[in-house]
Amino acid sequence: MKKSNYSTSVIISVFVHALFIVLLLWGADFTFDKKPSVGNTIQATMIDPAILNQQAQQIRQQRQAAKDAEQARQARLKQQTEALEAQRKADAERIRQLKEDKLTAEKATREAEKQRQLQQQQAEEAKAKAEVKAKADAKAKADAKAKADAKAKADAKAKADAKAKADAKAKADAKAKADAKAKADAKAKADAKAKADAKAKADAKAKAQAKQDAALNDMFSGLEAENEQRGGARGKHIADEVARYGTIYKQMIQQNLLVDQSFKGQECKLTLRLSANGLVLDVSQLAGNNTLCRAAKSAVLQVSEFPMPDNPDVVKQLRVINLTVSP
Repeated sequence: MKKSNYSTSVIISVFVHALFIVLLLWGADFTFDKKPSVGNTIQATMIDPAILNQQAQQIRQQRQAAKDAEQARQARLKQQTEALEAQRKADAERIRQLKEDKLTAEKATREAEKQRQLQQQQAEEAKAKAEVKAKADAKAKADAKAKADAKAKADAKAKADAKAKADAKAKADAKAKADAKAKADAKAKADAKAKADAKAKADAKAKAQAKQDAALNDMFSGLEAENEQRGGARGKHIADEVARYGTIYKQMIQQNLLVDQSFKGQECKLTLRLSANGLVLDVSQLAGNNTLCRAAKSAVLQVSEFPMPDNPDVVKQLRVINLTVSP
């Protein structure tokens, strides 16, 4: 490309110089005056001074015209030369500018291509980085999911194991509780039986010694019934029957009374109301320790029905009974 531009510049320069030479040749005066022949013959001629002056004037005018023409030609040649030089310089400047523009364009093209390649390289590197990052992110996500799945499975297994352990413990606790309850029930039954047996023995002993230590050991210090007939043999018989049935009632109530050490020294007064056939209609607290009275009332209600004699007068006396419980 540079060689072609150089050749073009040389051709233009040669063309300008050739044109300049042609113009010089074209402006030159190639007229030759024919010199008169010189001989030995001399002719004497009379010359009119006026004519001579006129001819001299004409010569001067011709010379001045030639001089003016030469000056004009020189000025025209100079102007043309300057114009050609200016054109040459303009052409040279234009060629230089074209070359510079071309170089600038080529440089810009190279820079653009370099920038494009750099951008392409950066884009490819960014794409490669993005692909690597995407793969890393995908792997991290997969690893996180695998860890989460493993944790979820471990948590589920731990939860299942914990539930199984809790169920096993609950079953064991329930069995232990059932066993403990069964043992407690068996012990309570055994204790109740032992207590009942002991109570029965004590009752038997108390019944044998009722007359001697009733005032000290009998839990019922008083059994009173309304007796309208006090005098005579009939009254004594009714009183004896009431006392006998009262003893029976005391024994029946005593068998159901749960005695506690805290009852010692306490007292409770109750009123029993019975039907004609001995059913307990009502039992109420008149006075005394509330806990002891609840235990005595519970014992009465457990009896539920007391035996009644055939004698209606005795039955009448037993319909309302006042009891004093003092362990």
